[in-house]
Order: sequence, then C-alpha cells, then structure tokens
Amino acid sequence: MLKMKGFEKCPPRKPFSKILWSWLGAFLGIYTISILNEKIHLNATDTLFLVGSFGASAVLIFAAPQADFSQPRNFLGGHVISALVGITIYKFLHFDIEVLSAIAVSVAIIVMHFTRTIHPPGGATALVAIVGSEQTHQLGYLFAFMPILLNSFVMFVIALVINNLSNNPKRHYPRYWF
Repeated sequence: MLKMKGFEKCPPRKPFSKILWSWLGAFLGIYTISILNEKIHLNATDTLFLVGSFGASAVLIFAAPQADFSQPRNFLGGHVISALVGITIYKFLHFDIEVLSAIAVSVAIIVMHFTRTIHPPGGATALVAIVGSEQTHQLGYLFAFMPILLNSFVMFVIALVINNLSNNPKRHYPRYWF
C-alpha cells in the first residue's frame, strides 16, 4: 500500500514554446495522415488508414521527443511489430475476440521487449489488428505496411523536421537512431 502513495510532486508545466512545438507537430502529423486516408479511400467515412494508435504516438513523438518510447527504433518498430503480431494472432488463433485481444496486446508487449522496440501505442496497433473492420482483416499482413508503416514513416519525417526547428538545443530528435 505504501508504494501507491507516491513520493514525488507533479512536475511544473512545460514552457509555452515547447507546448506550441508539440501542438504544431501533432497537428501536422495527424492532419497529414488524415489527408492520406482521404486520398487513398473513395469513401470519406472509411477510416481504415487512420489508425487511432497514431494519436497516442503523436503525443509521444511531439510532446516527449526525448523519451525512449519516442525514438525511431521504438516508434517505427513498435508499430510494425505489433501490427504483425496482431495480424498473426487473428489469422491463426480461433478464440473469442476478447481472448484474441488480450493475447495480441500481451504478446506484442513481449515481442517489443525482446526487440527493444517498446512503444506504448504499439499495443493499440496490435489491438486494432484484432478488433478492426473486415477491411482491416482483408488486408492481412499488408496492414502492417500500409497503413501502419506508411503512417509511421510520414509522422517520423514530420517529427524529424518539427522537433529540430526549435532554437532550443534541448529540443532535438532523435536522441538515437537504432
């Protein structure tokens, strides 16, 4: 019980300039992959290529670009590996959707640990491979590359540009590559 008490104080608010850079990066990243979604699909309500886990990735790579979870290896690898895990589990295991969902996320975590690609939104990517639409399932392994790798790459390029435009020497991206 004592561990749950918490021993540190909440950190202070970040400087306004950091907040603005985070906003700009997230806006451009999500807007760009949203436009890609619209251009790739004829049906404007079909969001197959706009995967929700990228909202969480935007928070990491633009608001916390120095975090280990935000680095290229983690960001790109975590999404693609988790998508591959989710797709494989959906294709080869035949359990209730609830069981498949739990297996996909937990196995994705194990694989991300072993490959040193922990990216928390990757768990959501594995989950989408299970609970996604019939169109998601019809893509099969292609889902890992388009939209997942494509969206990851687009947001990564935007992160490289936006996170290095600031005059603040502490705001740079990435800390390390692979």
